[in-house]
Parts: sequence; structure tokens; C-alpha cells
Amino acid sequence: MTSLKTILNNLVPMAEGTGWRGEIPDSWLQGRTAYGGLSAAMALHCAMQSDDDLPPLRSAQVSFIGPLSGHVMVTTHRLRRGKNAAFIQADIESEAGLGLRCTFVFMRAIDSEIDYATTTVPDFEQPGPEEKTFKGNPHVAFTQNFEFLDRRDGADLQPAEWLRWTRLNERDGIDPMVELIAVGDCLPPAALRLLGRNVPMSSMTWILNVLGPAPRTEDGWWLLRSNADYARAGSSSQQMGIWNSAGEMVAEQMQSVAVFA
Repeated sequence: MTSLKTILNNLVPMAEGTGWRGEIPDSWLQGRTAYGGLSAAMALHCAMQSDDDLPPLRSAQVSFIGPLSGHVMVTTHRLRRGKNAAFIQADIESEAGLGLRCTFVFMRAIDSEIDYATTTVPDFEQPGPEEKTFKGNPHVAFTQNFEFLDRRDGADLQPAEWLRWTRLNERDGIDPMVELIAVGDCLPPAALRLLGRNVPMSSMTWILNVLGPAPRTEDGWWLLRSNADYARAGSSSQQMGIWNSAGEMVAEQMQSVAVFA
């Protein structure tokens, strides 16, 4: 099993700063393509290496364009850098062509008279030392790189809502932002709860907004929530969130998913 850190460390810079070459191991595949959190983490890692003294990540806009596996090339391009924010595009290509395009927004904290947040914490406690967790479906390769605890049922859950505590098996030495984006896509599409079975599906776009400059959690555990509020004609839209072990919301997300059923 190849760790995320090893994959990132093995990215090799190309000549004249044109990008990086790397490899996506079979142990990180989701079907015929890379797990979305891995490819986004690779793109973010390279984006963070591509410019000096970047402020913290604030937003990621990810498009899953095509399959990625095996040997890949990551390229980055500075779209704009101003006084407070930097916009960097990162693309990943494989033999099949362009597979992923991300726009990352890095922004420093600025003085503001607005100080407002309205979030709730899902009723699902962090796994304790004796809690029985699981590695996921052995037939879905990437899930073996994580540890999970799910909650799919309960009177206070919506019909297409899913909760999952998630942590990377090997996370030492990984930038917290890269870890967060690697974990953030670990829930199956929430619309699958309406079907009660697995069917072919494909994430199309993913937006992640980071709520704070330096997300932290205890013992690697992050709580993920996903709720599909629309599923029709093969397209599903879902609202998502990430909380840390202290019950603080650290990211808001939204995803568009194709469901072939």
C-alpha cells in the first residue's frame, strides 16, 4: 500500500519548471480512475509548490474531466496574484488526456468588521479507542488507505443524508490542507442512500470552501456530512461539510454527481 506522502514525495519536477511527473498506484483507484481526493491532493500539493509565500487555501474548485491512472503529469499556472489573494490553476493529465482541472484560491486573513458564523454540529461522536471502525469496501481500492465509522440511519437524518468519521491511515508529514482535501471526498454520493444499493456513478464537480486558515483535529479524525437535496434525471446535487474533533466546522462543500440508475 503506497501512502499519500510517498505519492507526493515521488512527484518529480520537469525541466524548466513546466510541471511534475508522478504515478497513481492501483491501491488509490476508484473504479478505473483515481480517487478524487487523491488527485485533488496531488494538484493542491503542486499548486502550493508553484509559488512563493502563498497565503492559506480558502477555496478549491475541482472538475473531474476524465479518468486518471498510472503515469500522470501535473501542471500549474498562476491566473492572478494580488495584494490579498492568489488564484492558481492545476491540471493533471494521463495517457487518456486531461483528467482533472482545479482552481485554488489562496487568501490571507484581512481585518473586517463582520464576524459571523452559523453552523451546527452533527450528532455523531468521534470514535473512541474501543470503537469498531472499518476500512471500507475491499473491492474499492482507495478505501483501504482510510479508516471509517459510518452513520446512515437515525430519526434526525434526512433520507439522502450520510455521516462518516474518516482518517488517513498514514498522515504524518502531510500539509494539513492537503490532508483535508484528501479526506473531504471520502463519502459515497448521498443519493445512493435513496437506492439502497451501489450503482455506477461519477463525480463531475466539487467545490470546497475552507473556514479558517489552519484546520486541525485530534488523532486524525474528521467528520464528513453529505446530503443530496436534488436527484433527478441522472444528476444529483449535494451539500457537504467537514468538522474537526472539537465540533468546529472547518469546510463547506458542494458536489455535482452523475448517477447512472
